[in-house]
Amino acid sequence: MLKGLSITPPVIGRISIGRVVEKHGKRLPEKDDQFTLTSQVQGRDGWVLHPLDETLRKGANGKLRAIPVRLLFNDPNLNLRAEYSLFDRETGRPVCVGNGETCKRMGDDGLATLPCPSPDGCAFGKASGCKPYGRLNVIVGDEDEMGSFIFRTTSYNSIRTLAARLHYFGAVSGGLLACLPLELKLRGKSTTQSYRSAIYYVDLGVRAGGKLEAAIADARELDDRRRTAGFDQAALDEAARLGFGNGAFEDSPEEAAAVVDEFYPEATHGEPESNGDRSVTGEAPATTLRDKLGRQAALLGGKAA
Repeated sequence: MLKGLSITPPVIGRISIGRVVEKHGKRLPEKDDQFTLTSQVQGRDGWVLHPLDETLRKGANGKLRAIPVRLLFNDPNLNLRAEYSLFDRETGRPVCVGNGETCKRMGDDGLATLPCPSPDGCAFGKASGCKPYGRLNVIVGDEDEMGSFIFRTTSYNSIRTLAARLHYFGAVSGGLLACLPLELKLRGKSTTQSYRSAIYYVDLGVRAGGKLEAAIADARELDDRRRTAGFDQAALDEAARLGFGNGAFEDSPEEAAAVVDEFYPEATHGEPESNGDRSVTGEAPATTLRDKLGRQAALLGGKAA
């Protein structure tokens, strides 16, 4: 294994809320109130849709606000990695990554380990745009049992909610997180920072129509089948742990475009900084009763009308 190269879960697609489009020579965030699944290929109009996007959208009345998923690992911290991160705005390369106690910072003299007081207490981070940055890997569909979709976010709400859910589900299932039938859900809320307009963040829950007790029973059955077949989940978790620890930074130069899209989308004129949550501030108002009901359903965590 090459030292200094972080070995991350194989990625076959991306999950995003909204997208970044090019208008008048500038890359601008186009807000949305639904998920989008894309491939890892970019075209003139942005990221090319993954075939599963159309498949899932057919069963969601056009608005994709829930995605059935499974997780790769039993360890919550392997499924969701979150750090305070600072990237070079032009190249997308990581400059400084910390956990609130220590950080790794790239400087003229190479990589240095320094104290990390979090962005609010760090002059370097404040001046350079340090943010919380999370990456969640999930399995969507049955085509590739080791291939994952990655959801990148700088949203406090998404990171905090996903971290809590992962640890809670892992605890109540007896550590069978990778066997639970779950789904990503898009939820809405209003805050003072969003000027009371709806912002959207990502949550994780038991699949629609299911109960937690039934999901745990299903997880135990799947775990038994895997053990009988020789599937070693503990070894998979350890292999992933060693892979993540093999490099100083998780994100590679090849992922620069995705990183810059999430970290530095050029804010539209007159809109507040969104701290990573997708706000509908500045969107054209819903013009039909169906649109209004759909927005309200998303805000309440339900399905579109």
